[in-house]
Amino acid sequence: MAKDTKTNAMRKLDSMKIPYREHYYTDTEALSGVEVAAVLGENPAQVFKTLVTVAKSGAHYVFLVPVAEELDLKKAAAAVGEKAVSMLKAKELLPLTGYIHGGCSPIGMKKFFTTTIHLSAQAFDTILFSGGRIGFQIEMSLAELQKVIPFQLKDIIVAASSR
Repeated sequence: MAKDTKTNAMRKLDSMKIPYREHYYTDTEALSGVEVAAVLGENPAQVFKTLVTVAKSGAHYVFLVPVAEELDLKKAAAAVGEKAVSMLKAKELLPLTGYIHGGCSPIGMKKFFTTTIHLSAQAFDTILFSGGRIGFQIEMSLAELQKVIPFQLKDIIVAASSR
């Protein structure tokens, strides 16, 4: 895949004139987020995975957590005011968001879903997350991301002591 290929997420950022950096790992075997961070030479705590959930109410929510961490479904539900949330089935991801598993970006989904980012993101000048296609990552500041999608920062990961 050519590095000049743009994803929906990148086109949206370009159209809004929001600065970001592109990172590519299309020529690697990296699959997991931790592998992606290693291939890119980035701190895994600074690289976030995009997770889409469905609540008992039927509403959908997006959560970004560091790639080496696990989403705490109870904390996630509390963060969005729901009784419970569960992970969206992989086969439901493309029709809902327009993205495939492993290439889901919080930017440029078919429609906006309430988005929560783990509060550890505040510790970094920039964070990295999927650029909307496997092999593509976007790096930007939270301040710039907030101009594109509204989000809240909450503690939504499984505590280290309970893993």
